[in-house]
Amino acid sequence: MSLPIIVVRPEPGLSATLEAAEAIGLRTRGHPLAAVAPLKWDAPGDADFDALLLGSANAVRHAGPALTRWQGRPAHVVAEATASAAREAGLRVETVGEGGLQPLVETLRPHAPIRLLRLAGERHRPLSPPRGVAIETRIVYRVDYRQLPPDLAQRLRHGALVLLHSGEAARHFAQECDRCGVGRGGVAIAALAPRIADLAGPGWREVRCAPQPTDAALLALARDMCH
Repeated sequence: MSLPIIVVRPEPGLSATLEAAEAIGLRTRGHPLAAVAPLKWDAPGDADFDALLLGSANAVRHAGPALTRWQGRPAHVVAEATASAAREAGLRVETVGEGGLQPLVETLRPHAPIRLLRLAGERHRPLSPPRGVAIETRIVYRVDYRQLPPDLAQRLRHGALVLLHSGEAARHFAQECDRCGVGRGGVAIAALAPRIADLAGPGWREVRCAPQPTDAALLALARDMCH
């Protein structure tokens, strides 16, 4: 008997994942455990910076009208999903990472000093840039997490495969399972990246990571795991 596949990411990514799953014949259920909201922010002059630094597609979606002044300007982004959102917003994507924002920043070895404007969420990891790279951060969105609803908790108790798209979501999901008395031993985890799997913690039925940090790779992994 195959495991039901649960997607807990917030909109609009949730709908995109569900549609992509349907396109490959994979049956999934959406239970968003978070909602993303824009925050007011003070946009500095774009001439003061050489490029944008983006760690999430949410930063692009919720930056607001101020982002239009960056159309045609360069951006360094954490993964392909963020790259797609950046291109749709008219940004010129120069670098696409594969293993988190810190490894991406470490690949930047400019011949002359550069300044990056990082657009981030309220909860974000500090970065240690290499020599010659200066980073200024603006907070443009927040993620509000929700409790595990009783119907989802009950479903998880009978076994499920859960797709996790972010580290904070992984941490929150694990905490909610513990709070609701959902045993980790019956729940399998498919994570978009190793850091996400690490933040989910130990004790799950199975934990595997997508070979690339893309929805397509994650769904292919889920298809293999759900049987």
